Amino acid sequence: MPAESNKKVDDEFVPRETKNNNCNDKFMGGTKSIRYDYIAKTTTGDDDYPEEACDLFYHGNAQIDNLQVNNEINGIGSIDISGTVKASEVTASGITLTSRKPFDIPHPTKTGYRLRHVCLEGPESAVYYRGRLVDNNVIELPEYWTGLVDSQSITVSLTQIMSSQDLIVDKIEGCKRIIIKSGSAVRIDCYFLVYGERIDGEKLIVEYEGNSIDDYPGDNSIYSINK
Repeated sequence: MPAESNKKVDDEFVPRETKNNNCNDKFMGGTKSIRYDYIAKTTTGDDDYPEEACDLFYHGNAQIDNLQVNNEINGIGSIDISGTVKASEVTASGITLTSRKPFDIPHPTKTGYRLRHVCLEGPESAVYYRGRLVDNNVIELPEYWTGLVDSQSITVSLTQIMSSQDLIVDKIEGCKRIIIKSGSAVRIDCYFLVYGERIDGEKLIVEYEGNSIDDYPGDNSIYSINK
């Protein structure tokens, strides 16, 4: 590009055209520098570029051991990294990952307001299923619970509606259904809330010795937010 250019970084890149010798691109020798220095930029324009010099090359591909960015990186496409990415803050599609897991949306009933909630936290990786039973005593669990939830971890909460019904959990049939019974033999009408711990992957290690998340003795890769 010409040395004097005010183009934005997102403008289309136009390779520099010169009328000089087309020398072969060769591997460069020398001693590797480990300092974080700024990348040099030529100040030679096309008109005063030496006639005897090789034609200029520009980087179509580049390799570097360490890169320090003081402000920001702009671009399109994908980034493939085999190692670990560490950052004080990570933002994707406008959502920043932090130690609390929030969602923030336009307020559904108040113009000019927003609504923010955070995820419930606890000492397990759990899922829930909730609903209402009316004139029925069987809670049919989602089919996928058979491969997602530990049946021995299931707990059930029942909230009676309109009248006392003396409700109890009669039995839990694996991860398929829960049988409810009324001790007073009246019509069943209740809300239910069922929790179960996920069985896909290792159990959460709640407390562990260490000074950072890197000291976690389990599999950190299954957690998307672990700042």
